[in-house]
Amino acid sequence: MLRMSAPVGAIAAQAAPSGHVGWIARRGALLALILTLLAALMITGCSRGKKSSSQKLSKRVVALGQPVPKGGGRYKVGNPYKIGGRWYRPKEQPGYNRVGVASWYGELFHGRYTANGEIYDMNALTAAHPTLPMPSYVQVTNQSNGRTLVLRVNDRGPYAHDRIIDLSRRSARALGFERNGTVRVRVKYLGRAPLDGDDSYERQFYASQRWARYADLGGAAVSKPKKVQVAQATRNKVQADPIVVGSIPDGSETKSGSRTTAVAGNLMRAPRGGHRMFFVQASSFKSRTAADDLNRRLSEIGPSRVLRVGEGREARYRVRLGPYAWRHDADQMLREVVSIGLSDAYMVTQ
Repeated sequence: MLRMSAPVGAIAAQAAPSGHVGWIARRGALLALILTLLAALMITGCSRGKKSSSQKLSKRVVALGQPVPKGGGRYKVGNPYKIGGRWYRPKEQPGYNRVGVASWYGELFHGRYTANGEIYDMNALTAAHPTLPMPSYVQVTNQSNGRTLVLRVNDRGPYAHDRIIDLSRRSARALGFERNGTVRVRVKYLGRAPLDGDDSYERQFYASQRWARYADLGGAAVSKPKKVQVAQATRNKVQADPIVVGSIPDGSETKSGSRTTAVAGNLMRAPRGGHRMFFVQASSFKSRTAADDLNRRLSEIGPSRVLRVGEGREARYRVRLGPYAWRHDADQMLREVVSIGLSDAYMVTQ
């Protein structure tokens, strides 16, 4: 760090002719201000890199294949938050009625906490929205086939700029766009949903549709919510965060001798010749050590690597996950990466 015995402006004034003292003093003061700002930016960049590389991934609280308890969360609107350079401002929106692109998310988040403290069930009629209250009801209509569902919003997302809502896998399948990954929909806000997780309203609406098959949802009567025992410290963290905390399966769900989880392995598909491939750039560092540290952590949720760009002092180290043959798979991984705190992550197509 540089030490100065006198302000830059004062030194410049002492060395200048009397007719130019004022101009040079002002110029010196401006130079000092610029140096101060540059130093602050360097410090901010270093601290940010350390924070990103040390993020810890939380564990799944309900294993795949096990019943997921309903409810258990809290009513939440939330404070404004920033993801990927874009501000989101949660609020009550009784007149919300918009058309946009919907996507869906599944196994990667199944059995983990949602943004309001419930547990995500990919087989339930639920959805994630960036700003609507939680839990609440929305009516979602597929614009391509006219199918309509009532869904429970209990999570935050998606964070891609062209999306307005993220549906559970079951909801996407019912609306007929699971294979496509995205579809244009109309979303209408209906009001608050019960905290106990009672999903009889959503299921009955589904059953009333001519195109629906109630047996697909397990036609039995709605069971009472079950209690789930989890660490209080974990629940407190979930309640304090504006978005869902990212997580990975516990050790029992990880393949022996491999750093790639079964879930991440299922999302990865073999590259197809002649087609575009998708990657998720998690972060970029000047330090190779910081990049390697983040890469080790991300390798637990999917295939990742460090790419060097540039030479010498201009070199940067980019941490990327992929490749993915399908945009939907990359979308799900991007959501996971953003949810663990890497808010500047974005998708790369090659």
